[in-house]
Amino acid sequence: MKLSNLKGTKDFLPEELSKRNYVVDVLKRNFTAYGFQEISTPSIENSETLMGKYGDDGDKLVFRILNSGEKIKKADLESFKKKKFNGFINSISSKGLRYDLTVPLARFVSQHQNEISFPFKRFQIQNVWRADRPQKGRFQEFIQCDVDVIGKKSLIQEIELIGLYDSVFSDLGFKDLTIKINHRSILTSVANYFGFHGKLVKDFITIIDKIDKSGISNSYDELAKINSDISKKIFFDLFESNLVKLETIKSVLQNSEELENGFNEIEQVSQFFSKQNKLTNKLNFDLKLARGLNYYTGLIIEVVAQDSSVGSLGGGGRYDELVSLFNFKNVSGIGISFGLERICIEMDEKGLFNKDFHAKTDILIINFGLQYLIQLYPLIKSLRKYGYNVNIYQENNKLNKQLSYANHHNIKYVIIMGENEMKDNSITIKNMRNGVQQNKKLMNLDFKDIFN
Repeated sequence: MKLSNLKGTKDFLPEELSKRNYVVDVLKRNFTAYGFQEISTPSIENSETLMGKYGDDGDKLVFRILNSGEKIKKADLESFKKKKFNGFINSISSKGLRYDLTVPLARFVSQHQNEISFPFKRFQIQNVWRADRPQKGRFQEFIQCDVDVIGKKSLIQEIELIGLYDSVFSDLGFKDLTIKINHRSILTSVANYFGFHGKLVKDFITIIDKIDKSGISNSYDELAKINSDISKKIFFDLFESNLVKLETIKSVLQNSEELENGFNEIEQVSQFFSKQNKLTNKLNFDLKLARGLNYYTGLIIEVVAQDSSVGSLGGGGRYDELVSLFNFKNVSGIGISFGLERICIEMDEKGLFNKDFHAKTDILIINFGLQYLIQLYPLIKSLRKYGYNVNIYQENNKLNKQLSYANHHNIKYVIIMGENEMKDNSITIKNMRNGVQQNKKLMNLDFKDIFN
């Protein structure tokens, strides 16, 4: 039998996991610095919590969990015979693995509204699952790293989240990212201008969301199938460039209160970061940015790297109605997500991880037998308490073999106690990088100055 992972999942070797943990540590440090508190929610949610929140395409990617025991007897076989598969699936599955962390957050906030204070600023770093086609940087099981603010609507929240993006990616070594922004009210107004109203606005946004992948011509053709009156020239004028200006859009569209609100928010955010608050990375308005999920209502954000092989490194936006779906009315929310897998791939490709990153063991204890380790163990315990990572070689092998192990694992120091050292209660400390050896008495050993 050939052993392999399930499609869309991945094992992580120690070095890979160390890199991921490093990124997570940077994220957590920044999240708490910006005033966010950590929560945790279950991996499994009721189907009624998940379904109908992501749009038709998103709902299809939710992993459903089969009912067990007596519940399976309630399968609606008539619906299956009539090819009404949604009804059949609902009869055999009442639970699902969470698709993202935002919808469970909305459920969490509504359920615990009397136990938390608002605005509620939370971060969450947990696994999610999507029955999507696996590709580079996109798995069916992956970790989402989210921050959200639930409470009154304030443009300060958009500004802070953009600042958080810049702070995190700067700390990780990125200097050439582009933080894209757009506004759903602007996209809605553009859709209306081209004759897409009501439910067709969602179709328009879904197609625009894929424009960078499918190309502008294919996107236009797809929209023209829905509305043949769409102007090809104006569509290309608006969507062919990455940097179409707000003034260009204003000159094409008819003004409305909704459109003006969107323009004002984009302009205020851009002005905030224009001079003394200038970001390390670039901030650009991009009309093609759509963020396909149905629940976005206001400003939307996405982070991309130049010449990236994995797509966006993060994204999010304002959602004013999601929490109300769980019977908690008039509460606005905004959130962003960081793509951990994609960030790690991009950092590897750009060489942003330290070359010695995998060297997590500081000191190797050479093993010449238990009689020596008994003498050394108080020192080993002290070193570990002081914060050093100490590994004891597992077998009483020849010294060269143990030193080769230290070199292979990029361990900087080895501690040796043999017959001579044991006689005078001392140790030999060897620096594996430069070969320098020191002999030190164990009595009153001050190891603070030895390992650096």
